[in-house]
Amino acid sequence: MGHAGIDAKQDDRPSLRKRRPSLVDAACEHIRTSILSGTYWPGAQLPTEAEFVEVLGVSRTVIREAVARLAAEGLVEARQGKGVFVSETARYQAFQITRDEVENLSDVIQLLELRLCVETEMAALAAERRSELDVMSMRQQLKILAEAAVGLEDSVKADVEFHSVIARASKNTYYAKLIDFLGVRLVPPRSLYLRQGQAYVGATYKAVISAEHEAILEAIIHRDPERARIAARTHMSGSLKRHRELHDFMAANSPTG
Repeated sequence: MGHAGIDAKQDDRPSLRKRRPSLVDAACEHIRTSILSGTYWPGAQLPTEAEFVEVLGVSRTVIREAVARLAAEGLVEARQGKGVFVSETARYQAFQITRDEVENLSDVIQLLELRLCVETEMAALAAERRSELDVMSMRQQLKILAEAAVGLEDSVKADVEFHSVIARASKNTYYAKLIDFLGVRLVPPRSLYLRQGQAYVGATYKAVISAEHEAILEAIIHRDPERARIAARTHMSGSLKRHRELHDFMAANSPTG
């Protein structure tokens, strides 16, 4: 089989392999890296289109699309008759995770590794600072998760909201912002779950998740920071393990596995 056939098959499996970067993607990454590495500081003027064309070997259209995308991200701004400049707020754009970047389970696993330490201390603070309203909200989300008729999408929403409530209960604004930011980015596409079948989303899986969530909630209810820390770490470690197992399962059962 020729290379074209191999490439076509790989492109049909975005859950296991990132799509091939386009010329615009590559131009964006070059300019973005130059800004975030300090080559161009906030307020500095970027090279002209012609200069980028010469350096990157792409067309003006590619450069324009790349600049437009970076402008939408807030990294650069075009000034009429003057050129393109690095945004004054660019220094605050260093940490960005877009949905396009989280395309497969490998990306989700990396984010879960980050979230492991965050959730652990966040739960401990929630145990110290939570209100009765926070506890009621957590119970409500776990009730939704426990409903037998609830589908995968509703379960995912309730799961994300449960962790968001814990973040808000910590009374630390930045935990709340970070968890809300990461929440939807940690949910692999529905097709990834369905490929493994009901084993991953069935009754046994739900029972395990339920027990882990209840342990966190009980620790928070009893205002026990150390117990909450352990319960949260157990839950996040379990989530990491399950996602790694799903990743390995899919890799082993892929057409080229």
